[in-house]
Amino acid sequence: MVVTVIVDVFGARDDNFGYLVHDSATGRTATIDAPDAAAIRNALLQRGWDLSDIFITHHHIDHVEAIPELKAEFGARVVGPRAEADKIADLDVLVAGGDTVTLGETSFDVYDTPGHTLGHIVFHEPVGKHLFSADALFSLGVGRMFEGTPGPMWEALKVLRALPDDTLVYCGHEYTASNAKFALSIDPDNAALQQRAAEVAQLRAAGRPTIPFALGQDKAANPFLRADDPALARHYGLAGADPAEVFAAIRKGKDNF
Repeated sequence: MVVTVIVDVFGARDDNFGYLVHDSATGRTATIDAPDAAAIRNALLQRGWDLSDIFITHHHIDHVEAIPELKAEFGARVVGPRAEADKIADLDVLVAGGDTVTLGETSFDVYDTPGHTLGHIVFHEPVGKHLFSADALFSLGVGRMFEGTPGPMWEALKVLRALPDDTLVYCGHEYTASNAKFALSIDPDNAALQQRAAEVAQLRAAGRPTIPFALGQDKAANPFLRADDPALARHYGLAGADPAEVFAAIRKGKDNF
């Protein structure tokens, strides 16, 4: 049997994305993170689905706030990062990089992506080629490095970068337009970036989301995925430097942009 996964995308809070992932073979449905109970409940009603699982990526309040309400209402199983179990209430299953999580007949590979938070994880569904990256990887950007350090964050991003180009990425927030402005400021001659920035402007003008996005497109356009490109090293006066040092410079540049 070919397992069909349906991903429902909706807005939550101010600029969060909400995602429902539905395994059509069994009817099991997971929310990726729990930003807003009302938004998730409405999405479930629109689809006629019942919530069976909650997959959590990291401990920030805008990703976990709705866990208690949703768990109480639906009896959902809550899966989350082992490294942040002390910061997230109501977790039932603890996972870390290298683990596999199932949703009915659909399997997700878990990757550690420290940086935004130390225990941040992402969920990759390899058959349908879906990557739920939360705040580890955005379109044309990455999450602010609140807890981690540049080296491990860069190494984790390289692992994600190695996934197939046709992987569809579903991130945690609609930050793409501001990310595009920064990226163009440090990499103005990048044709792939220019094309993506124009596409983003059109999508936002039409009131449409900029996700999901193709990982291959982002590999060519996102400066944070190109910290080992000599051109970006030269931009920061870091020719020949370790890519992690260049990544740190890009992150600092975005923080101050």
